[in-house]
Amino acid sequence: KGNNKAEAAKANADGSTASDKDGNGSQTIELKREIGLISGINIIIGCIIGSGIFLTPTGVLKHCEGSIGFSLIAWSLGGIVSMVGALCYAELGTTITESGGDYAYIKIAFGNLAGFLQLWINVMIIRPTAQAVVSLIFARYALKLAYISCDVPLWPSRLLAACCLLLLTIINITKVKWAVRIQDTFSFAKLIALGAIIMTGLVVLAMGKVENILPENTFDFSEKLPTVGGTAMALYNSLFAYAGWNFLNFVTEEMKEPHKNLPRAIYLSLPIVTIVYVLANLAYFIVLSPYEISTTEAVAVSFAEKYYGVFAFVMPLAVSMSCFGAVNGLLFTSGRIFFVGAREKQLPAFLSYISVKRKTPMPAMVFTCLLSLLMLLSDSIWTLVDYISFAQWFSVGASILAMLYLRRKHPEWPRPIRFHWIVPVTFLLFCFYLLVVPLYTEPKGTGLCLLMVLSGIPVYFVCVAWKSKPAAFERQQERFTRLVQKFMLVAPSDTHES
Repeated sequence: KGNNKAEAAKANADGSTASDKDGNGSQTIELKREIGLISGINIIIGCIIGSGIFLTPTGVLKHCEGSIGFSLIAWSLGGIVSMVGALCYAELGTTITESGGDYAYIKIAFGNLAGFLQLWINVMIIRPTAQAVVSLIFARYALKLAYISCDVPLWPSRLLAACCLLLLTIINITKVKWAVRIQDTFSFAKLIALGAIIMTGLVVLAMGKVENILPENTFDFSEKLPTVGGTAMALYNSLFAYAGWNFLNFVTEEMKEPHKNLPRAIYLSLPIVTIVYVLANLAYFIVLSPYEISTTEAVAVSFAEKYYGVFAFVMPLAVSMSCFGAVNGLLFTSGRIFFVGAREKQLPAFLSYISVKRKTPMPAMVFTCLLSLLMLLSDSIWTLVDYISFAQWFSVGASILAMLYLRRKHPEWPRPIRFHWIVPVTFLLFCFYLLVVPLYTEPKGTGLCLLMVLSGIPVYFVCVAWKSKPAAFERQQERFTRLVQKFMLVAPSDTHES
């Protein structure tokens, strides 16, 4: 079955845009290929650059025990690790060109149960939590312009975050090109904001403020050396800011010439983000002292307040715009994960349906939006954030293991890109390190995350593997599916039916 998938994906990898008419003149219903190279680059940059670079430098510096030098190494290493991982995903994405990313790779390599567990953790934790949290950060910084001298209240933040999720879901449902244009525009805006931070740092440096980055100060361990656990958590914080480097793999069915444009987008976007991140952190350290960075909630806002004067409001606005674009990228890719999961009969069938008129996965987009809205109501949402990185790296490690397994099991599959075995093995060892160390330093949180993953096993056997369900249940499910079809004007994709 996996071989058939790879061959089918290869057959579609020429990047031809899905047409509205088939050879007989009848309408076809499938996702359109509307994402080119530039849009692919912007999707990666837009998904990576969210709230992380504006907020997480504080966490990285704390875990590096206040060492500026170690902090910059952590940011550089985070970029290198992300680049190596992205190279592995370039091979995976050009070998198996169906949408779904990690879910598709794990399912093809290790079977239905493993694929479902990856899908389960995305449905239960990763996607709705990430979308809700980033939308809340967007709302908090957007409202900071109105609540200048006090903290932003919780419920106005939740309301604006909900409006953000609903607006972007409607845009993603209406037209893929609109969602892609939003991603293009906000990716450019993010780079301008970070460019302003970098230029300010260079100007301050030229004015002679160099004490923070002198060699004797950058590696000052007079108080305490970073621990092994602290180093791992510093990497976790920096890698949180790089999260999103593999998101283009979730939408390969909508890319033009994915076998060419997917790796090109990866090769161009990751070095850009890494260079921008390291230079932005260097600018933070030039302008602010380690104490100021380690005691602020938002480094970028403190940075602006110190040197931008009356224009300091620009930075909260930039952070909110950055988060808005990141939410758009998260929603865009999440809908495709649930769409593919339903197409593989591991989620309710109606989630695999496509809008007859707009050629977008409307039910899947509505589903991921509703899950995120429910998360906004949870008081424990910030606790779940701690589990996201562990769950994400668990999925990434399983995907790299799938890549090595498929190389051995199916050496005959076409692989437009193939790297030396040392590249995926090195990255897999790093994933193992990122999974093992938190089990020692944060056993409670990571243990709960593992329990959530394992809780998907009984759900799989009851909801997916059990085929002879009661007739009454099947009838109710069919009625609900028909209701969704009539209400949303959606139908199964012809790609799936064929």
